[in-house]
Amino acid sequence: MDDNEEAVLTGMLQSAEEAAPVEAVQAVTGKISKALNALGVSLLIADLSGRALVRLTHHATTGHPGRRQGAEAAEVLPFDGGPHEQTLRQQAVRVLPGGDEGCTVLAPITERGEAIGLLEIDLPDEPDAAMLARIARTAHALAFVVIANRRHTDLFEWGQRSTPFTLSAEIQRRLLPASFTCEASTFALSGWLEPAASVGGDTFDYSVARDVLHVSVTDAMGHGVASALTATLGVGSLRNIRRRGDNLVTQAEVANQALTEHANVRGAYVTAVLGRIELTTGRCELLNAGHVPPMLVRDGRATPVELPANFPLGLFPDEGFRSGEVSLLPGDRLVIVTDGMRDRNAADLDLPAALLRISHLHPREAVRALSDEVLAIAGPVLADDATLLIIDWYGGQGSRSSTAGADTARVSTSP
Repeated sequence: MDDNEEAVLTGMLQSAEEAAPVEAVQAVTGKISKALNALGVSLLIADLSGRALVRLTHHATTGHPGRRQGAEAAEVLPFDGGPHEQTLRQQAVRVLPGGDEGCTVLAPITERGEAIGLLEIDLPDEPDAAMLARIARTAHALAFVVIANRRHTDLFEWGQRSTPFTLSAEIQRRLLPASFTCEASTFALSGWLEPAASVGGDTFDYSVARDVLHVSVTDAMGHGVASALTATLGVGSLRNIRRRGDNLVTQAEVANQALTEHANVRGAYVTAVLGRIELTTGRCELLNAGHVPPMLVRDGRATPVELPANFPLGLFPDEGFRSGEVSLLPGDRLVIVTDGMRDRNAADLDLPAALLRISHLHPREAVRALSDEVLAIAGPVLADDATLLIIDWYGGQGSRSSTAGADTARVSTSP
């Protein structure tokens, strides 16, 4: 990075800080446009459906295409297998020739493997390799601007919602982690929730400690707001005890007690798989509370992980819980799903075969591919939430090699 590029990045951060949160991206893209002598710069943010990009703009006129909220406009660009989709999937800068009118550069906006969107830059001349590397670094910096400013405004969340949320969906979304994907040297994970027409209370969660990865997938009984409130109590209890540093059995026992005492629906319960993976050894402790068994993909086979049986959380206040263990090997993939992936018409999906079909995909792509398969069989509207969490274990197979926010050595090689 030369002094000029450093000055540009410094200016980007300063302009973002001086602008209002809703104007931060516009201020930064203005700086980028000036620094690159660009004809135009746009932010395309990933839609919450995982199947489109959204161009967010601010226009005083009413003729701009797409959804509107006052002067804010959101233009949805559905995935069609074209260059925008492939740039996001393959996490590599792409140049689209524009004939006599210059070219367009697409650069992934990514942070620790989380695909936030694309930076679209129209240039008068085709850039060289050094310029493309500079654009990639600039897009990476923009990721942090988006992450920081979306904490202070609903603009980005509004833009990403191509369909309105119900109250239960709003509650459910607040229970999910801020980032659905995380890459590290020893693992990569990604989660996905495909909601039912009436939200079914599914959640997934994770947290990375210094030497431990904590994961969970839960499914609250019922549908709608009551289910979302039961899920809130369950997830809140699990997070509270996890953050105190207690083990899986204690997490389950305290959440079980909280649900039996405080759930406002008689007989409310939550099924769950709780996990704790030691990052230095691959020792994986799992606790199954009345849930669908996790699946382990290893050496071309996908098999259920056998664990001690436990009742769901919330049924019996004094119930004890037992956990089991599996030793992860480099190349293993651990998959945790909810019963929405197995119930009703979704049961027609051969899950082990489907997991093998997508074994070559990065978890970021694999969760969406598996969700698409469920929708193709049981959709377009699901009777129950379908949720999944995929964890790839690398172990000691080398450190993460990050290029502009993504481990490009492990990206999906095909859509």
